[in-house]
Amino acid sequence: MFRRLLRTDSGNCVLTVMRLILGIVFFMHGAQKTLGWFGGHGFHATMGFFTHLGIPAPFAFLAICAEFLGGIGLILGFLSRVAAFGIFVEMLVAVFMIHRHFGFFMNWSGSQNGEGFEYHLLVFAISLAIMARGAGAFSIDGALSSEDN
Repeated sequence: MFRRLLRTDSGNCVLTVMRLILGIVFFMHGAQKTLGWFGGHGFHATMGFFTHLGIPAPFAFLAICAEFLGGIGLILGFLSRVAAFGIFVEMLVAVFMIHRHFGFFMNWSGSQNGEGFEYHLLVFAISLAIMARGAGAFSIDGALSSEDN
């Protein structure tokens, strides 16, 4: 089971690019929420905000972990399928709890009260590719799974 979780096409650079970009984006957002970096408010403020939105504290904690730890996992290519799954689920919950109410489009012009879900669809597609095919080239998953062969 663990071998199947790590297995990847270690020569696939397209997966690597998708994994790295998704990892960087979610690490940055996770670092805002966890550490207060990049203009974020840090862990306690983010937990307060999420619970104020009606998200139970354990799920708010898991969402923060999915972004921060999932981002790190994707950047390193370590447990990439698990990281992509965590991010996929977090974005799915975000769409159904919040973003679907604002329609499809992002709020580029500032004319609506929130953000739509178009960004989330891109995250779903990239996450699904990583969950299906693995981490790609230059990943810890690839190095560990090649040792099993």
